[in-house]
Amino acid sequence: MKIEFERWPEELAAHYREQGYWIDQPLTHILDAQVKERPEAVAIICGERQFTYREVDKLSDNLAARLAAKGIGNGHTALVQLPNIAEFYLVLFALFKIGAAPVNALYSHRKLEISSYVQQISPSVVIGCRSHELFVNDDYLSEVRQKNPSLLQELLLGEDKTAKSLTYWLQNPLEEQINYNPTPADEVAFFQLSGGSTGTPKLIPRTHNDYDYNARASAEICELTDQTRFLCALPAPHNFTLSSPGALGVFHAGGCVVLAADPEPISCFSLIEKHRVDIVALVPSAVILWLQAAPKYTKALQSLKLLQVGGASFAETLARQVPETLHCKLQQVFGMAEGLINYTHLNDRDELIFTTQGRPISPDDEVKIVKEDGTIAPLGTAGMLATRGPYTFRGYYKSPAHNPEVFDSDGFYYSGDLVEQTPEGYLRVVGRVKDQINRGGEKIASEEIEALLLTHPDVENAALVAVENPLLGEKSCAFIVSSNPDLKPVALRKHLISIGIANYKLPDQFRFISKMPLTPIGKTDKKQLRLENV
Repeated sequence: MKIEFERWPEELAAHYREQGYWIDQPLTHILDAQVKERPEAVAIICGERQFTYREVDKLSDNLAARLAAKGIGNGHTALVQLPNIAEFYLVLFALFKIGAAPVNALYSHRKLEISSYVQQISPSVVIGCRSHELFVNDDYLSEVRQKNPSLLQELLLGEDKTAKSLTYWLQNPLEEQINYNPTPADEVAFFQLSGGSTGTPKLIPRTHNDYDYNARASAEICELTDQTRFLCALPAPHNFTLSSPGALGVFHAGGCVVLAADPEPISCFSLIEKHRVDIVALVPSAVILWLQAAPKYTKALQSLKLLQVGGASFAETLARQVPETLHCKLQQVFGMAEGLINYTHLNDRDELIFTTQGRPISPDDEVKIVKEDGTIAPLGTAGMLATRGPYTFRGYYKSPAHNPEVFDSDGFYYSGDLVEQTPEGYLRVVGRVKDQINRGGEKIASEEIEALLLTHPDVENAALVAVENPLLGEKSCAFIVSSNPDLKPVALRKHLISIGIANYKLPDQFRFISKMPLTPIGKTDKKQLRLENV
């Protein structure tokens, strides 16, 4: 059984193999190599727990065998929602080993998002955490079982009963011998989540071949070694912290991932000092907090060599403060879960590091910068980013209507970003085409929230726009048209919460207006709304 997805054209696939980008090895080879070369090296530090590569392999084997015994394997899918905890990686490798492709939901996601993923992939296994509101009891799981007959197993972190205890399944080997294998390297390994501009995140099929190259090449660019200690403070499933170079890049190099619950500076500084962390990946809003707190913790940060910043626009004034205040190198990262990743390089001159978001990792990353009329923008002129390459996907999962809107006839993906290119081939992000809000690195699709607001009986029209914010980059403001003069923001927030959306999607502000301004063609004039909110 195979998962259907849009494949690369045969001639491009052959070229990517010929160039050594695709090595036709499943992602499990990352762990296999380290178990062979340095089995007793520490791979993961999670609180007071440490896991060697041998232990990661053994524990993930235990889970893989038990899932395989339930009939879960190649071509099946999984829904996983875990916080920043070692079990996230143990589960990931176990699923890779049996060829079940997971969607790794963010821990901030709630019923609306999780239900959408369940509907899209019809998972054979759901793995969650009892501390999350959805799984604190079995009510939601009962809903999933009723609507999803393909569900074969539920496992929960923090569960006492053996039959559903993730901890038990990881720690206890199966007595009987079970055979299982990863999917072939050119098949879907897992699904990444899109930033989404039209609603709940679409699913991005990532193959072993393309994602392995992504992580492998990133590790090389970032000069990772078996001595690397990487602090994972952003959500572990994010593309940034998983493969840019992220945990998989660190595992490729034989280094160690140190887990933090979140990027709060003081607790992270303590982990950096305790475990001699030398690299961390952050979004700009977190960097601001670090810069404010760092002067009092200079000693704690002595081991830090590299700060990666990505996920949102990073002002040059802030970029120049990083080496001065944190006493480490800065690396800007501009990427997308759909594929293309750009880095400034560690030996680049300051001007490139402080003013650009880097250049693509592969010689075969093809980039076009396209003007509104469809022509190629001159060098240094802003336009829409279009790209294809050895690790950029060819289509969203089960999205036949949407894919033609974001791909051209040559297979170039239009990301929705507005960029300009320097003579050296570096990209500078100057804006976006998408109707999307980037709130501290978390993407909010305006259309999704507008549609949900309109389900309130007193809302006649709604528009969500971005407003500048010095800490998060952007916050959201909902403009509401209602004939009920007593309607208050608290009622609208309660309404959205009752639907079950992630908290970061709740509008930060509400403005009540008598009517929506319109463009000449009758669409909501969001440019005017932004001006009204200044």
